[in-house]
Amino acid sequence: MDPFTRSATPDQPTPAFRRSRRRLLAAVLVLPLALAVAACGGDGDSGGSGSNDKVELSIFWWGADARAELTEKALDLYTQKHPNVTFKKTWQANQGYYDKLATLTAGGNAPDIFQIDDNAISEYASRGVTLDLTPYTSNGKLDVSKFPKSLKEYGEVDGKLSGVAMGENTQGLVYDKTLIDKYKLPAPTTGMSWEDFIKWAAAVSKASKIPGTQDPSAIYQALWVYLRQNGKDLYKDNQIAFDEADIAKWFQMWKDARTTGATPTPDVVHEGNDSSVSKQLVVTGKAGTSWVWTNQMPELKKNTKSELGLIAYPGDTSAQWARASLYFSVFRGSPHKDAAVDVVNFLANDPDAGKILGTDRGLPPNLDVRKQVEATVTDPNMKQTIEVQNELGTKFGPTTPSVPPKGHSKVKTELIRIAEEVTYGRQTPEAGATAFVTAAKAAIGQS
Repeated sequence: MDPFTRSATPDQPTPAFRRSRRRLLAAVLVLPLALAVAACGGDGDSGGSGSNDKVELSIFWWGADARAELTEKALDLYTQKHPNVTFKKTWQANQGYYDKLATLTAGGNAPDIFQIDDNAISEYASRGVTLDLTPYTSNGKLDVSKFPKSLKEYGEVDGKLSGVAMGENTQGLVYDKTLIDKYKLPAPTTGMSWEDFIKWAAAVSKASKIPGTQDPSAIYQALWVYLRQNGKDLYKDNQIAFDEADIAKWFQMWKDARTTGATPTPDVVHEGNDSSVSKQLVVTGKAGTSWVWTNQMPELKKNTKSELGLIAYPGDTSAQWARASLYFSVFRGSPHKDAAVDVVNFLANDPDAGKILGTDRGLPPNLDVRKQVEATVTDPNMKQTIEVQNELGTKFGPTTPSVPPKGHSKVKTELIRIAEEVTYGRQTPEAGATAFVTAAKAAIGQS
């Protein structure tokens, strides 16, 4: 399974993830004791990059075989440069990853370094599991100066840097260029309005008899961009930052789009809401476009013979931002904090490590390393992704959304459920909006 797929980055909540959250709540009873024991020795290390003391660091991540091989090579390189530091490396597929991490955390045995994403970083940070990395950025031991500003900020939870981005992506609209060219239709363009995009999709449907676009009413990142374009947001200060009127307009826009034939039937829309890249409608031939993350482009191409195009979401592109596709965090209870932070800094910033890791977790966060990696990329779909991502990077707005609060995965699940109720006609846009606002507040614990 390619690490760029949604299934390799657990963007959709699974039953295992929900169970892990319950276990994590139980961990709070054990964790303070574990942290207290760790704190007895102070915050320093028994060894690190500047020490000759032997240190073994545990590190845990999810991904496919290719990611494991590359990560292990990068860690071996670190050991070559710092012979006193070795690693206990553990990795697995995404299924069950958070279950295992929660279990380790509950026992006070969390890895010194662990991979995490924005579905879980607020949860783990709020429980005191992640080390605040802010002091390390101040004393120069962790360099985020070459990161895009919004990428660095997207790892902050309640003012503390809880994770270091290991890759960058943003929202992307992938379209079937082969289909468009076959019927001599114009391609969609970055910057077109939502209204013009829906008209374009309806024209594709009419000419090709294939719906022009997947209905994105259940796709949280599409809603998020739309809200930001309209002066709102998905979250602010750990609260939802939208109201019923905003969601009703969103649902109504796609209900109207369905009446023009721009989108598929509800059953096909349901297929497209699946998290698997292989089931995205643009690659199954059931729609002309799909709403994805830009770094999924190479994996999408593996699932279709069509040539694919990639643009930003409709509307003002300044509403998009550099999103951390994945992070590495350091366990707050680690007895080797300094050494662990040095390893994370190495993986993010070292040019030789960058050559090894490439674009496996997304575009390298360090812009200098990214330029170096770009020069070596041969995959045309990845080249296209890099070009679009870099172009959009010049158009990102000055404000970055806060990292999603704990409960975010439940919010996404509820959006899918309720949006499909509206799609099937079982609820009106207004009733669906009321239901979603209520469900979203409950998911994040907002009164």
